[in-house]
Amino acid sequence: MPRRYVAVCGASEATPSQLDAAREVGRLLARGGAIVVNGGYAGVSGAASEGAADEGGTVIGILSEQDREGANPYLTISLPTGLGQARNLVIVTAADSVIAIGAGWGTLSEIALARRLDRPVFALDTWEVKGLEVVNTPAEAVQRALEAN
Repeated sequence: MPRRYVAVCGASEATPSQLDAAREVGRLLARGGAIVVNGGYAGVSGAASEGAADEGGTVIGILSEQDREGANPYLTISLPTGLGQARNLVIVTAADSVIAIGAGWGTLSEIALARRLDRPVFALDTWEVKGLEVVNTPAEAVQRALEAN
């Protein structure tokens, strides 16, 4: 069975509980054999990267800048794009499913882009958007993301 690519999108300025949830999501995705894709910097991306790396998982950071400066240290692969916020489209296009944590504006754009591409999005303490699949725990988010078609 091919490995799943799951984007973990979220606020760069997240709350402590959102960071804890992102770390747990990263850990559980790595345990499930998924490849974690994210924005590659701090906040939710950094926490999810840390959790996945702690479990020996693969983490791909799609960076907004033209270099790797400021990328979080837990990335397996860091890809500078020079695309700025447009890199959000690359993140969700690369993923089979998306877990959104936190309520930053970039997160909202990733949710919208993912839904336009028919990627399932699992909402964990994020924007209240009609049509999103709300989950209550990191474990539920990961289970649903790994099972999504």
